[in-house]
Amino acid sequence: MKKRLKVALITIISFVVLLTAAFFMYVSDYYRADDVAIAVMQSEDTMRVQDNLIILSPTMPSDTAVIFYPGAKVEYTAYIPILEKLRQNGITCVLIKMPFNLAIFDQNAANKVFDELPDIKNWYIGGHSMGGAIASSYAANHKDKVKGLILLGAYIYGEVSPENALTIYGTLNSNLEKNIDYTENVVIIEGGNHAQFGNYGEQKGDPPATISREDQQNIAVKAILDFIQEKSKELYEKRAK
Repeated sequence: MKKRLKVALITIISFVVLLTAAFFMYVSDYYRADDVAIAVMQSEDTMRVQDNLIILSPTMPSDTAVIFYPGAKVEYTAYIPILEKLRQNGITCVLIKMPFNLAIFDQNAANKVFDELPDIKNWYIGGHSMGGAIASSYAANHKDKVKGLILLGAYIYGEVSPENALTIYGTLNSNLEKNIDYTENVVIIEGGNHAQFGNYGEQKGDPPATISREDQQNIAVKAILDFIQEKSKELYEKRAK
């Protein structure tokens, strides 16, 4: 009996060790930020790193901010270039570093952001790919905290009205279309793919884009700014009534 128990215990421990090793092998194989992202991060003095947050603040004080969840297995700093473009247009951006580069392990990470920036009145949350799905779930469960949802290469997940969500994807990321059963606030970038919203090189299984990364990000940034402007107008009109 003791021998059987010992064998069973050794088997269980071995299984746990192998499972743990496999997990760490999986999460250690992720997409790194490219040289452009690193250069932008090193050149900007409007960027503040605090714990697992990077806060990009506009030159002039802003009352509007976007919390951003990175895509799965992508180094979070890969999204600095696109967020820097938003910052240059007066939007405060908060980029969150996720455990093991997987937003699913800290779905409520946005909760720790609000108190850091008490002057922000209009909060938006967004993300890329799986990060977008987790951000969508957060928005669905925290409608009192965020004014809108911004999705890059992702679709609405949970009870979020398309009226309050912006969905952006490239024509070469066509597998998303089957999951998008709404048309409001949908921007489709001709020639865009999945990976070019970030700066981490090519992604396995992703067709090569027929437009540049810079162009794809510029189109996305314009759409985001237009969406935020429209939502701000709606909020102003509601308050004026």
